Amino acid sequence: MFARHSLVWLSAQGWQSCRNSSRDSVAPSSHAALERWQQADWPAIVRRVDADVDADTAEHQVCLGIALPPDPLTGHKARIALRAPQAEVRQIRGPLAIDAVIAAAPAHWRDALQVLATQVARHDLAFGVYGSVALQALTGASYVSASSDIDLLFSPQTQPQLEAGVALLQRYAKTLPLDGEIVFPSGQAVAWKEWAQANENRPRLLVKSNRGVQLTTMAALLASFVTPEHTACMH
Repeated sequence: MFARHSLVWLSAQGWQSCRNSSRDSVAPSSHAALERWQQADWPAIVRRVDADVDADTAEHQVCLGIALPPDPLTGHKARIALRAPQAEVRQIRGPLAIDAVIAAAPAHWRDALQVLATQVARHDLAFGVYGSVALQALTGASYVSASSDIDLLFSPQTQPQLEAGVALLQRYAKTLPLDGEIVFPSGQAVAWKEWAQANENRPRLLVKSNRGVQLTTMAALLASFVTPEHTACMH
């Protein structure tokens, strides 16, 4: 239900639970930022489940994060790790669509992003934006710098969609600083650049999921696509 990079809006009690559970881990300097985040009703971001959270607890709790704008002098990006009861989640949405971030992106990216968004729609592909560009669009604060990437989350449902999406990423990475992940139907995610470079000489890939990080094979990831033949057998 709570996939990594999803946007979560909390109730007032949910924010209070976050403050209570993170009282010892959140720096005092971040308390005001946390209060500001709640008052603005900005979403927190779903992150990987903490290692000390067992399966039973994970059924009732969601691990979240907030990334503050980079410090204008040092460039440091403070991140606040939070936990909240799932019952206090008011709304959950996937990452923003490419169209939704274009106006907030630097001017020299906008035309290429619009063309990419058009191509994504034409191929009926599921792309979302997370990271600095998405946070700038959500909050209006300055997150994007000269060194920022555009983090895209690509969620193909079939192997032809996977191939079409990776081809688009490779094409538009020539004019845009594209980064991000491919999320397979299994919920496992791999960096799209790593997938694009993978071959028989590099049989294992680093994948991320809600529960951790591990190595797996290209074949195992491809097997997560349900084939038409398999679907027919299920009926």
